[in-house]
Amino acid sequence: MKPGKKDVRLDVLITGEELRALQQHTWLMAEAFGLDGRIERYKGTRPIGLYRWDLDCLLDVLAVVLEYRPAYPDPDSPERAALERLRSRLQAEYNNAFGR
Repeated sequence: MKPGKKDVRLDVLITGEELRALQQHTWLMAEAFGLDGRIERYKGTRPIGLYRWDLDCLLDVLAVVLEYRPAYPDPDSPERAALERLRSRLQAEYNNAFGR
């Protein structure tokens, strides 16, 4: 999907445990216009540019992983905590940029 003139791009830095945990679930982003490949190749050294549809996809994937799948049966696992932090951070960015 090609962004238009009025599409807002947000630069988000995802590093460390958040990035490693997210990269384990890129297979859930199969229909996301290349977002899965971008996340797989992302190293976390610079912010990644995400548009509204990218954030929608990431938030949906995180919701599926954290709420609907028993991917992390231990609620205190570090991977689950990292994904919860990432989801709250991305949701805050989304709300600030798009007013939800």
